Amino acid sequence: MNKKLISVVIPAYNEQDNVDELAKQLTAVFAENSAYDFEAIIVENGSQDNTYDKLCAVNQKDPRFKIVQLARNFRMDGGITAGLNYAAGDAAVIMTADLQDPPHLISQFIKKWEEGYENVYGIVTKRNGTGLIRRFNSQLFYWVANGLTNGMVPRNVSDFRLIDRKVYETINSIHERNRFIRGLFAWVGYKSIGVEHERAERFAGVSGAHTFKVIELALKGILAHSYVPLKIITIMGITISALSFVLLVWTIVKAILWGVPFNGYGTIMTVMFLMFGILFTMLGIVAEYIGLIYEEVKQRPNFIVKDKVGL
Repeated sequence: MNKKLISVVIPAYNEQDNVDELAKQLTAVFAENSAYDFEAIIVENGSQDNTYDKLCAVNQKDPRFKIVQLARNFRMDGGITAGLNYAAGDAAVIMTADLQDPPHLISQFIKKWEEGYENVYGIVTKRNGTGLIRRFNSQLFYWVANGLTNGMVPRNVSDFRLIDRKVYETINSIHERNRFIRGLFAWVGYKSIGVEHERAERFAGVSGAHTFKVIELALKGILAHSYVPLKIITIMGITISALSFVLLVWTIVKAILWGVPFNGYGTIMTVMFLMFGILFTMLGIVAEYIGLIYEEVKQRPNFIVKDKVGL
């Protein structure tokens, strides 16, 4: 009887110090779940260290570890997209190469999958080894994203998950350029369940997820899955116009009854600066959406493959 195949998709960027331990822990998971066949598709995402060479050495020892080398760094979502395009499993697991996503949790994901769930995602209850600013940014992002997308992006849900073949094939059929994978998995639906876990510290190396990169990703994710910011512009415009009309009427009444005082230059300038600030903020939001449209119109690929090993 043929075993079900599970593909493990792992983007790796400058992870030379984690490759061997990653392979070791995944091999243990494969042995623990001997009722299944496994393949690990590691996407070398334009690294500037020896990640690719180390991955090739792992492949020589165990051909279940396959490599997709990209021409440059296409960020986390580009790496995941590339890996899913080469996956052949009945299900696919998405995880990071820094071992912050605990490989042993894959066994629990598989059990939930066998119970009939098609999207089994990890819910982070605690982030070990991260600074206060990073934890604050994460909580702020989930709070804003959850509110602006009507709960479509659950709080503290990471990319670490197991998805059924039908789910990742649906994702592969979406040719969206501004990809926020977490949002896409929520958008396509399917029967889903979360598994709580603590996010471990990096096994080795330094994280490339700096604050500005995280903020950029968060903005792209929110704007790609929510039109609420555009609606806020309309609401603000109507509200400010109504308040301005009321103020104008009051000014006319006040001028008729008590005359027009000369003092007030500071107030006028303050209001002008406030209004210009609001105006340019609104234009900035519109510009972000136009930028997303521009990226879609160009129709550039989400990733470019430089080399493949074992595929």
